[in-house]
Amino acid sequence: MSYGTNIPDVFRQLGIYTGRILKGAKPADLPVVQSSKFELVINHQTARMLGLTVPDKLLATADEVIE
Repeated sequence: MSYGTNIPDVFRQLGIYTGRILKGAKPADLPVVQSSKFELVINHQTARMLGLTVPDKLLATADEVIE
C-alpha cells in the first residue's frame, strides 16, 4: 500500500516553476507549494500472498488497486 503525491501533478508544478524562472522570476522569490493531489495505491495481490486482509471499504476508496 502506498499513499503519496500524484506524479503527473508534480511534473505539472515543475513546469509552472520552470516557466516562471524562464520569464525572469528569481528562484528565491518563488513560493514553496505543497502537493494538493494525493493517491492511494494498494497491491492486493501481494497483500493476499502475505496473508493480509484488506477491507472492502479501503479497496473501494483506493485510486488504484493492483490485482
